[in-house]
Amino acid sequence: MRTRTTTAATGLAAALAALLVLAGCTSPGTRPGAADQPTPPPAQSSAPGGQGGFEGPRPQDQNLLAWTGDPNDAGHVTAQSAAGVGGRITLVRIVLREEITWSNIWLGLAGIDPNARLVNCHLGVYDAGGALLATTPDISPQLMTEPIAKPLALAKPFTAPPGTYFIALLLNGEWATNALTLKSTGAGISVNAGLAPPQLRYSTVLTGQTSLPAAVNLAEQSQGIINTGWASQWYAVS
Repeated sequence: MRTRTTTAATGLAAALAALLVLAGCTSPGTRPGAADQPTPPPAQSSAPGGQGGFEGPRPQDQNLLAWTGDPNDAGHVTAQSAAGVGGRITLVRIVLREEITWSNIWLGLAGIDPNARLVNCHLGVYDAGGALLATTPDISPQLMTEPIAKPLALAKPFTAPPGTYFIALLLNGEWATNALTLKSTGAGISVNAGLAPPQLRYSTVLTGQTSLPAAVNLAEQSQGIINTGWASQWYAVS
């Protein structure tokens, strides 16, 4: 009887020891052998930056390549007299984050003057050094019809690497100040907060121009006309 008790006790002790060893190799929620396997990385958000936050509209959502801002925010209408901006080059800065083929400049035409006499009106693109990269033919006819957002073709498309560019607008002729109007932001002069030439987001250079010159001196960017209510025009690229 004593021998049987000793044998049973020994067997029970061995089983308990095996159980303790097994418990020491595993922990709640894991399986045996998991300690030897690498821990998977935390799941990443599909949103840019992995933050999972709201991302606003992008140009690609509207079949565009870039823009100066969401057109939904371009609710302001801006106008200037022929005496104020005729022959003066107006510049709006745009920053490209990736390489594109630039074929068109989209302009938001808010209102037209059916009695205007326009001539030598152009859009163009300058690089960060002030060199002219491309220009449209005379867009006077397009400024006389259908006040909508419209693409205006460059005479020759070009490849634009990431970087800073300036969209140039040149108007010439005669028009009623509050009839020929363009879509713009409502920021006014605040658009240049914290900036100085040659990096102003919105400015004018030169006067008396009938075509866009091959180069402009961006160090001469002026805000004088902007202070009179010539607000930053909305543009897009395709």
